[in-house]
Amino acid sequence: MAASVKVKNCNLRLQKGDITDLDIEAFVYYAREDLALGSGFGTAIAVRGGPTIQKELNEFGIIKMTEAVVSAAGEMKAKYIIHANGPKFQEEDLPEKLKQTILNSLAKAEEKGIKAIAFPPMGAGFYGVPLDQSAEITLNTIKEYLSGETNLDDVVVCLNDNREYILFDKKFSSLK
Repeated sequence: MAASVKVKNCNLRLQKGDITDLDIEAFVYYAREDLALGSGFGTAIAVRGGPTIQKELNEFGIIKMTEAVVSAAGEMKAKYIIHANGPKFQEEDLPEKLKQTILNSLAKAEEKGIKAIAFPPMGAGFYGVPLDQSAEITLNTIKEYLSGETNLDDVVVCLNDNREYILFDKKFSSLK
């Protein structure tokens, strides 16, 4: 399963799988403000990437809501991880904060010269952003960004399972 659309010179596509196991230059991790690699994908990052990632993150300290920082990806297939501190469910101005988190993640990728990046369903899961809201904001924000000037070649939205994929694919179809 893979849906794909060309936005200017960049491929935007959906893919099902484990974002921490993707063979891609960088991926986004929906991080805590203290950048501690907690449960879920944080555990996968710590285990697969090794202790150097958390060590590097400790040097950043606390990051504000919507901010993003880039670390090396340790021993994973990816070269970089963009750690983005986004809003949690029922937070004030959630749509705008989520959009800004995604835009800041894309900007960090550009600053680092990254050409290929993967996003999870932003804020869905542990942080409780409803999946349909995540799909709408994530896909529209990325498409809008790619419609401008960018050096990105490939943007993937990586989804864990059929439940996520089917919902994102429905929203993705309306982008084409």
